[in-house]
Amino acid sequence: MKKLLLTFFVAGLGLTTQAQPPAGEAKVGDWYGEKISATDFVPLQDVAAKLNAGSAEKADVKVKAKIIDVCPKKGCWLTLELPNGETAMVKMKDYGFFLPLAAKGKTVVIDGEVKLKTTSVDELKHYAEDAKKSQAEIDAIKEPKKEVRVTAKGILVVE
Repeated sequence: MKKLLLTFFVAGLGLTTQAQPPAGEAKVGDWYGEKISATDFVPLQDVAAKLNAGSAEKADVKVKAKIIDVCPKKGCWLTLELPNGETAMVKMKDYGFFLPLAAKGKTVVIDGEVKLKTTSVDELKHYAEDAKKSQAEIDAIKEPKKEVRVTAKGILVVE
């Protein structure tokens, strides 16, 4: 009888702890991670241009950009829009906080480290799986991708 109860307890615990993005509307003024202000930021494309030109290896800075995607599994990563049609990937520092799906389409200020990173095929496929891409889209990923990566300490919704 004890084994049966323990089995039900463990099964119930597993079902209740499935990962999901946090609830919330991501309204203007909402912040995630460290509380930051919307002052002294630079457009993400300006920082990305300096990194791509080789004039900097990384930058600890506040950037402003529009979110185009949020990890639908947990809210643990974001993609940001760059004006040239490319994207930047955002991961939360120390996996310390997540964003709700409602943040998609919002403009945010992010305080963190911005650098260029070559993302492996395995990691790109993992993100595609998280984003619920089709198997054909996942299988089409064959090359690593050099991209702008932001490690966010804090995120503030501004628009």
